[in-house]
Amino acid sequence: MTDLIAIKNELVTSAESLKPKILDLSDSIFRNPELGLKEYKTSSAMQGLLKDAGFSVEAGIAGMETAFRAAIGSGAPAVALLAEMDALPGIGHGCGHNIAGMASIGAAVSLAPALKRHLKSGNGSLIVLGTPAEELGKGKIEMVKHGVFSEIDAAMMVHGSSKRTVVKHFLGLVRLNFVFFGRSSHASAYPEEGVNALDAVIQTFNAISALRQQLRGDVRVHGIITDGGRAPNIIPERGEASFYVRAKDLDELASARERVLNCAKGAATATGCTLEAKEVGDLNAPMKLNDAFASVYRDSLAFLGLAEDLSPVEKNVGSSDVGNVSQVVPTIHPHVPIRDGINIHTREFAEATVTLDGHRALMEGVKALGLTAIDLMFDEKKLALVKADFKSSASGPS
Repeated sequence: MTDLIAIKNELVTSAESLKPKILDLSDSIFRNPELGLKEYKTSSAMQGLLKDAGFSVEAGIAGMETAFRAAIGSGAPAVALLAEMDALPGIGHGCGHNIAGMASIGAAVSLAPALKRHLKSGNGSLIVLGTPAEELGKGKIEMVKHGVFSEIDAAMMVHGSSKRTVVKHFLGLVRLNFVFFGRSSHASAYPEEGVNALDAVIQTFNAISALRQQLRGDVRVHGIITDGGRAPNIIPERGEASFYVRAKDLDELASARERVLNCAKGAATATGCTLEAKEVGDLNAPMKLNDAFASVYRDSLAFLGLAEDLSPVEKNVGSSDVGNVSQVVPTIHPHVPIRDGINIHTREFAEATVTLDGHRALMEGVKALGLTAIDLMFDEKKLALVKADFKSSASGPS
């Protein structure tokens, strides 16, 4: 019988020995931020570290140059660690993907020595998936489409935050673009000859504002005007707005999408404009929660002497392409704490990732992911519970 405690202690020792390399690469990624689908240096550096640890690496998967698949071992169960890598325009790693990605890479290279010793051929594999363009809501979705997760039994990653949370909701997301077409005219001399496309945009915003009081509490609708005309003395012949519509389950998301679309249609009718409405990009699915999987991660925290923060899982919820992964395989996305009072998508958050607090959070993620992978790969009962939970749960949070 496999001595899991010994393997777990071996993982922790290995992680500590590799800590300088892991932190150094995370800091280097911070100093060299790259936008989605252009993470060439980041992806290459991650792949290099994995190759040095004995992983076989396949680059450019799922039609994306910076995406990759790395594997050690063979057969089932196949446990995947997801490595995000892209930065935000203007503020670099304000979402902390230098922590999120390197936690998965660090867990993988720290586990490699133990897996080589204890994992029998054909009895399991550890997979690392380099997942680009999370901020574009694209990378993991493309991997799902290309069947990258078809032989994966469970997938996981961690993300930097102000709190230590095990269960994290993500809302489903659709992106809508509305373009209104009117007729230009001199705004003072011949206003009656014009059809004002900007009026249609403004009416759309007003209609959505009125709609919000009838929307379910989890639904979020927010937008910007991307084209409002060229000069005050010209009635705008073209107006454009971009909206995000979010909800925590697919049925409500579809309903909210239709109601927002009707707001735009009504505005077009009221102003005499024509409307071109289109959905941009792929739908980000809501997160399908897995209590059994979360319990395994909690056991890993307990092994490290850590406990999760008691904060509402419905609070401060966004969207991510990891939700699409959670719809096809059991998935978790816990948060590791950097420090209280910081929020993602800020320069302050980016800078915090390379402080002592950021380094501590990263190493917590390395160890917690590694310990959880050990349980899933060597404890058949725990993995069976995770799979059973996945099969019995609804599509998205109830």
